[in-house]
Amino acid sequence: MSEKIVLAFSGGLDTSYCALWLQHQGWEVHTVTIDTGGLNPVERQAIEASAARAGVADHQWIDARQELFDRFLRYLIFGNVLRGDTYPLCVSAERVCQAEAVARHALKLGAGALAHGSTGAGNDQIRFDVAFQALAPELEIHTPIRDQALSRQQEVDYLARHGIEISPETGTYSVNAGLWGTTVGGRETLESWPELPESAYPSGEPAAGADEYRELVIGFEQGVPVSLDGEPLDPVMLIDEVASQAGHFGIGRGVHLGDTILGIKGRVGFEAGAAHVLIAAHRELEKLVLSGKQLFWKRQLGDLYGSLIHEGQAYDPLVTDLESFLASSQGSVSGQVRLRLHPRAVAVLGVDSPHSLMDNNAAAYGEANHLWNGEDVRGFARVFGVSQRIARSAATKSPSDDEDESPVVKNRVLAS
Repeated sequence: MSEKIVLAFSGGLDTSYCALWLQHQGWEVHTVTIDTGGLNPVERQAIEASAARAGVADHQWIDARQELFDRFLRYLIFGNVLRGDTYPLCVSAERVCQAEAVARHALKLGAGALAHGSTGAGNDQIRFDVAFQALAPELEIHTPIRDQALSRQQEVDYLARHGIEISPETGTYSVNAGLWGTTVGGRETLESWPELPESAYPSGEPAAGADEYRELVIGFEQGVPVSLDGEPLDPVMLIDEVASQAGHFGIGRGVHLGDTILGIKGRVGFEAGAAHVLIAAHRELEKLVLSGKQLFWKRQLGDLYGSLIHEGQAYDPLVTDLESFLASSQGSVSGQVRLRLHPRAVAVLGVDSPHSLMDNNAAAYGEANHLWNGEDVRGFARVFGVSQRIARSAATKSPSDDEDESPVVKNRVLAS
């Protein structure tokens, strides 16, 4: 009997080619699709039909949306992670989560190898390879698309010779939809100057009326979004609903330009309305309940956490350390945030929490205080400015002021 191999399967041209080619190499191919959001029932049926046409031994569907949230997205919210202050890591965490689920399935099945359909040009190949190596080091990794570097037409011709008809056309844009957002790639993203048109985004043209808006209230418990307009929702359902409402207004769209794992610059469009709305709300709630130093270090460590996940380093021990810090910081991050959605923009209107550090009984900024008096502040300002006063004096001192003093005199003065 041929040995079992588990293939991460999307149902597209590349993974269909992999499924057939691996069988011709003597493998018993088992395909698995990991659902991390963004797939409707019609798309699911199409993927299952593709696996059947390829003649695989077995195809499995694994719903990993809740796992994606628990494993990664909650920490991306805790850390307010936006790579380059723009991109909410729509794909990065999903690929690692998918790779983990594929590896677990292969081990459970007793397979001898793993496979994925990534090309040799992007970040995903690294994320899959690293996860497979970390979780199932005893299994071989096969990557036919990367290894053979075939053109899409060559893949189409190969499948056609074996009775499988797939169009080489993939549309003007390459779209990857998931729970945390959708990435969009096309000719405009291959260069740094062109603008990605509104029509490239899955939600199409956004609402344009200047007077059109939608207000909503998001509730958090220890940093986790748990309610929308007062209605309790599990995080996955809440993310889907916020994404739908934000998508109507074109919120969360942008183009990210940054460094790839491979060391080159890359550019990608994205639409991640839920991520942008939730991070905006969560950040404002944290401003109310956390100290200034907590906010400062959370910013640094949240960005570091996002960088590690984006670069496929989810198994570095530092990731666990950072997750512990981020989770610990959320003990008081509970409350409600009121927002208004406008075309292409979200505004935070107000925030409330039982753990608020904004105490008007103690002081109201710029208005009144009850904890100190004018003399207290006068003394505080005098002491607070000492280091700056000394630095300013030293910086404005003329070098000629000491020219009359010899080194011997200076040393005696210092010694005394």
